This record gives sequence, C-alpha cells and structure tokens, in this order.
Amino acid sequence: MTNTGPGRPRLTKQRRPGPTAAAEILDAAAELFTTKGFSSTSTRQIADAVGVRQASLYHHFATKDDILAALLQGTVTGALAVGDELIGRPEPAAVRLYALLTIDAAQLVSGRWNLGALYLLPELRTERFTPFRLERQRLRARYAELANLVLADLGEDDPARTGLPFRVVETVINERSDAESDGGLDAVDPTTVADAGLRVLGWVDVAALRDPAAMLVSELRSGN
Repeated sequence: MTNTGPGRPRLTKQRRPGPTAAAEILDAAAELFTTKGFSSTSTRQIADAVGVRQASLYHHFATKDDILAALLQGTVTGALAVGDELIGRPEPAAVRLYALLTIDAAQLVSGRWNLGALYLLPELRTERFTPFRLERQRLRARYAELANLVLADLGEDDPARTGLPFRVVETVINERSDAESDGGLDAVDPTTVADAGLRVLGWVDVAALRDPAAMLVSELRSGN
C-alpha cells in the first residue's frame, strides 16, 4: 500500500493522473459522470476507480454533489478570470473577444473529459450549485460586454446578438460529444469557434483578428 495522506493508505498504486489524491478523485469522477451518468455513479465506484478507501474520498469531498460542483466550477473559473482581465485591456474589442473565445474553446476541447456535457443535469438547478450558476452567468455577462463593444465598433446596436458568442463557444460541448460518439471525427478547432463567434456579430474580416488575438492569448497565458 502507498499513502494518500496521513493515516489513509491507498489500496493500490496510483491509477489516475493528478498531483494530489483530490485531483485523482476528480479525474475518476469526471470519467464516470460523463460515461456512466451522474445519478448512476456512486462514491464507492469513484473510490474504487482511484484505488482508495471510500472513507479517504470523504476526507476530500463530503458528498458526490461536492465532487460535481468542483468539476463544473473548473470549467468556468479560468475563462471567467480571463474575461475579467480582458474587460480592462486596451486592445480593440474584437481582438479581446476573439482571444476569450479561443481560450474558452481550447479548455473545453482539451480537457480529459467533456464536462460541459453535465451542464444540463437536473441536479444543477438546486441551491447546492448556485455558485457554479452564478460564475457561469458572470462569464456570459463578460462575453456580452465584449460583444456589445464589438457591435458598437461596427456602428450597430443589437442587444439580441450580444449573447450569441457565448452560445457559439458552448457548441464545442456538443461537437465534442458527437466526435467522441462517432469515433475518428476531429474535435472542433478553437480558431474555428473564435471565427464563428465574431461572424455572428457581423464582423467580416476575422482573419485580420487572428494574429493580434494569438499574441494576446500568449500574453495572458504567460501571465504578463
């Protein structure tokens, strides 16, 4: 046996990727929730997939809902932080929106498991998941703010269109689900998503946005 923490022996060698036992639990839960279903997955099954005792799992997460909440918030927290920073940046709004679309789409595409597919779970309507819903609403608001600025630069005022880029980026979830179901289909490219997110606002020359947005994305990712 190896140890997952003081007094909590692991039943087997490490089975899941992750630097901590909590990260391993999240990875196992993500796989089971997205393949077997949330309601069909038990905490015992998650513990078995990690190779720890069920009591050790409860040391990190008190309930299965807590595990789901952590997974879901991980899908929006990073993009929201980027959106918050982009609001105050000096670059043209179209470049900033393109960068946000690129970063958000990339994390939805590259995650080990398609966690966005869990967004429609009925359990998410309960009070337990209010923090996640609020963070997602804040992210949607950041998209709308940038979209409104883009429309203003185009000399247009169309509130009905400000929500479209956010909807475009979330199509990645269904595209990925289809690709995984069909097997062999390539997942959608983040650049394609960013192009579409600007085109729905009426921006024609999206190619001109790619290089400055790529530079901005690189700067944001490096933390400079």
